[in-house]
Amino acid sequence: MDENAQWLSQEAFDRLTAELEHLKGPGRQEIVDRIASAREEGDLKENGGYHAAKEEQGKAEARIRYLEQLLENSYVGDAPKGDGSVAPGQLVKAKIGDREMEFLFGNREIAGSSDLSVYSEKSPLGEAINGAKPGDKVSYKAPNGTEIQVEVISAEPYTG
Repeated sequence: MDENAQWLSQEAFDRLTAELEHLKGPGRQEIVDRIASAREEGDLKENGGYHAAKEEQGKAEARIRYLEQLLENSYVGDAPKGDGSVAPGQLVKAKIGDREMEFLFGNREIAGSSDLSVYSEKSPLGEAINGAKPGDKVSYKAPNGTEIQVEVISAEPYTG
């Protein structure tokens, strides 16, 4: 497995695959139809509908590329059942600075529409806590240069 591969739950993989299929099929056609309709209205320089549809097309194509890359470079299954250490797919409870927080560790797409905060393993916090065990104290440098202390309280498989 590629070291850059990201874990996705089966639910997240299925949801993202369905989104990709929609974007590449009916979603793409809807945008093409809107562009064609707006083009028929005349002068493209002052046609807000045309420019909005073109912008939406660009965003949709970027999302398609992102989803294709993510789905191609991911592994799917149950959340990793580790030894309690922080790993992608874990629900982590940690004391960050003065606050206790609970968040999903991994790709934001895993959480779907839940209100759960998600921190990537590639973020400064994620790099600091990846592999840490409950009771471990680590620190990371925030983007503003502040050193932030983190104590891992728990890490359990995310069940979504």
